[in-house]
Amino acid sequence: MRILDIREQTFPISSPIRNAYIDFSRMTLSLVAVVTDVVRDGRPVVGYGFNSNGRYGQGAMMRERFIPRVLEADLVDLLDETGDNLDPAAVWRAMMANEKPGGHGERSVAVGTIDMAVWDATAKVAGQPLFQLLADRYGTGEPDREVFVYAAGGYYYPGKDLTALQEEMRGYTDRGYTVVKMKIGGADLDTDRRRIESVLDVLEPGQRLAVDANGRFDRETALRYAEALAGYDLFWYEEPGDPLDFALQAEVAHAYQPPLATGENLFSVQDARNLIRYGGLRPDRDWLQFDCALSYGLVEYLRILDMLGEHGWSPARCIPHGGHQMSLNIAAGLGLGGNESYPDLFQPFGGFPDGVAVEGGYVTMPELPGIGFEGKRDLYSLMEQLGS
Repeated sequence: MRILDIREQTFPISSPIRNAYIDFSRMTLSLVAVVTDVVRDGRPVVGYGFNSNGRYGQGAMMRERFIPRVLEADLVDLLDETGDNLDPAAVWRAMMANEKPGGHGERSVAVGTIDMAVWDATAKVAGQPLFQLLADRYGTGEPDREVFVYAAGGYYYPGKDLTALQEEMRGYTDRGYTVVKMKIGGADLDTDRRRIESVLDVLEPGQRLAVDANGRFDRETALRYAEALAGYDLFWYEEPGDPLDFALQAEVAHAYQPPLATGENLFSVQDARNLIRYGGLRPDRDWLQFDCALSYGLVEYLRILDMLGEHGWSPARCIPHGGHQMSLNIAAGLGLGGNESYPDLFQPFGGFPDGVAVEGGYVTMPELPGIGFEGKRDLYSLMEQLGS
């Protein structure tokens, strides 16, 4: 087999919402198609991938460096030992040829997006759902058919009052979610406390709230919020300070005994290792949110999981950022703690295949080849145009 082409198209996912740090008025993402010469059911196998929200599309970088390296590589160097399928690690090495270490920023998004499409193609050629392929190769062979998911939302929005925030969160719990997440840090503490309390007022027993500051706070503000949040019994307090300020993270962990969450803006195994070494996080309660689509892909994410095991962390403490089906498959195949979900935002790229419902905070994985994009009609209609 061989890769015939790799294509990218940039799509807007703009919205008037904002978090504590950025607005989404001009947000974009890259959609990638990896076209192979393998035919299944009379059609060429095409793998698809896209990057998570919050980081912009990376088409220029892909076309300048990473796509040409793969297409120019010797065919034998990209295949597994059978010669009948791709070796995603080999494709990854081809993309990263002649790249210096360090600087894990926008290039990690470009590589991670192509990597997602490569894994989708690989699983399709193997005739398996990606979660089963991962369980067979790297797990126990028995995937978790039911995966915990939480609903992310609660953004700041022009004219959005407390009643509208309550209605949004009630809409998520009505659809079966047991954990919902909202943004903080885009207003003063007193306003955010009123927002938090308004959401807690509409949650029922067994339902929990997580809050996300998106790295906005300095030391004084992060600790002031920690003191104020400690009495709310939150599911977690997410990313209080700059993602690379491990000393601040450790200080917050010392001051705030309930669970913390962070990691979505760390894009390499090296940065993830430094977080574990120096961030003061506690493997019995805290959550790690590394997102393969932003951090060089699943090839790198597997290295992160190996590193976490060496430091005594269970993969069950990982709930990736991004809300995409790639991480959902990883969670099912490798025993992660769950996955983020955007029920109403960033469509059609967020959400699950058609007919997959949330029940008691969990979704049941559908038996679809690859990542399962073909099962989401509105999303696949865009993908099919790029891949055909």
